[in-house]
Amino acid sequence: MERIRLKLSQNALWTHLVLCIFTQIISGSTDFSQRARNLMETNPLIDGHNDLPLQLRRLYKNRLSEIDLRTINTTRTNLHKLKIGHVGAQFWSAYVLCSAQDKDAVRLALEQIDVIKRMCKDYEELELVTSSQGIESTKKIACLIGLEGGHIIDSSLGALRMFYDLGARYMSLTHTCNTPWAETSGGGQHKFYQGRKSLTDFGAEVVREMNRIGMIIDLSHTSSNTSRAVLAISKAPVIFSHSAVFALCGIERNVPDDILLGIKKNKGIVMVNFHKDFIACRKPANISTLADHFDYIKNLTGPEYIGIGGDYDGVNGFPEGLEDVSKYPLLIQELLRRGWQDQEIKGILRENFLRVFRQVEKVREDLQNLKASEVEIPEDELDYSCRLDLRKYERQSRNASGYHESSVSAFPLITYILSCILITMNIH
Repeated sequence: MERIRLKLSQNALWTHLVLCIFTQIISGSTDFSQRARNLMETNPLIDGHNDLPLQLRRLYKNRLSEIDLRTINTTRTNLHKLKIGHVGAQFWSAYVLCSAQDKDAVRLALEQIDVIKRMCKDYEELELVTSSQGIESTKKIACLIGLEGGHIIDSSLGALRMFYDLGARYMSLTHTCNTPWAETSGGGQHKFYQGRKSLTDFGAEVVREMNRIGMIIDLSHTSSNTSRAVLAISKAPVIFSHSAVFALCGIERNVPDDILLGIKKNKGIVMVNFHKDFIACRKPANISTLADHFDYIKNLTGPEYIGIGGDYDGVNGFPEGLEDVSKYPLLIQELLRRGWQDQEIKGILRENFLRVFRQVEKVREDLQNLKASEVEIPEDELDYSCRLDLRKYERQSRNASGYHESSVSAFPLITYILSCILITMNIH
């Protein structure tokens, strides 16, 4: 009987211990969840890259009248999910396929900027902003425009400046193809400018002009050589809008350690991509897999140089538990569980990016007395026939018929003679 009582007592003790442990786990989980929500309510997330505009073109031909962005379910992004995810500012990508390079990339980019602007105007939850102050002052979800791929400007600094005037606030120097002036990380994927290595002299001029006008330089998709060259030139902080850590997933799209340290020196930011191909090299991934990338950068450089660039609607394949933009709080909850401090979390949510944006704007103010660059890319660095060759046009004009040239040169004389006749008639 005594044995039975002892056994029952031991069973009760074990049951009590198990219940205590379980209660602590649940309590701890609830605590992290509540802390994450509290932090995100007061520090809404700035996300560096979302490709919803690409899906609007692909699925709906940019016809916003056919859809309701509050509840659309054919994409990983809608306004309801953004609200649940505590997103306070979103860079929408004006993305143009590399196959449009040397063709109609400029037009396509303009159409993507148009749909972003219409989207942000049509929905009262959204507000288009173009400055760090705009992000901080709006009570809505701030809309920002990022150009994805330097081929969009067609090797023209004039086009770059006009895109800035239209509201674009960052440009990634390449996508998966080389431009005539910069090398991509996606070598061999496209036929364009295969011999291009790193950054050319004209590419360096693009960097300097972006500094001058206050456009953020995005190094996602650039080769490591291009990234190193930019870091050596730029007077302003730069970003990786949606990239991960090379040491944890060794693909060329990710950022190696020396460049992570270069970002620290530059005082820029790496906004970590969520795509499982980038964080787990196509292996199964979960929230912990992604959090490892945040931990790695923090341990190497410090928490001040990290942000979030989900890349939703640009790719297929996200970690388990992070399937759409409503899931951001689960990542923050995991980082808190790993011991990240509230101030560090505030940094990755928004303060780190705002610091970069403010400094880019300060560099613009410092350079405001500089005139717009009039440098043009050398014609022999371009490789397509549909671009108007102004040198050829000038030669044709010089070699035109005598009648044409004499007519042009005689025009002022004829005007002068007619004026004299009219004056004479008025006198008489």
